[in-house]
Amino acid sequence: MAETAALLADEVFPDVPLRQWVFSFPFPLRYLFAAHPQAMGKVLGIVYRAISTHVIHKAGLQLKDGATGAVTLIQRFGSALNLNIHFHILLQDGVYVYRDNQPPRFQRVKAPAKSELEQLVQLIS
Repeated sequence: MAETAALLADEVFPDVPLRQWVFSFPFPLRYLFAAHPQAMGKVLGIVYRAISTHVIHKAGLQLKDGATGAVTLIQRFGSALNLNIHFHILLQDGVYVYRDNQPPRFQRVKAPAKSELEQLVQLIS
C-alpha cells in the first residue's frame, strides 16, 4: 500500500496534503462483503460521505460550497492471506472551495482530534 500511496501522491493527486484513512470491519461484515461485493460498495459510499462531509464542515463550509477528493484501495486479505477486507482511503487533507465563479481554491483543514475520530466511528457504525 505504501508504494501505491506514494505513486498516487506523486503522480495523480495535485500537490496538496493527503491523509490516509484505514477502515477495518468485524468478521461478520468481512464474510458478507466477500459473498456480496455490492454491499461493500454501498458501505464504502457511506464511509466516504461521512468523512467528506466531516472535512467540509470542519472547513466551515456547506456541502454545496466545497468538495473533497479521494482514492480508495480495497484490500481483501491480511498478511497471513486471511480474509481481512479493509479500506485504505487516501483523502486530500482539505477542501476545494467554490466561490463567485472563480477557480476552486484549496483550503487545508487541521488533523482530526481524537473526539472527532470517535464521533466519525459512531456515525459510520
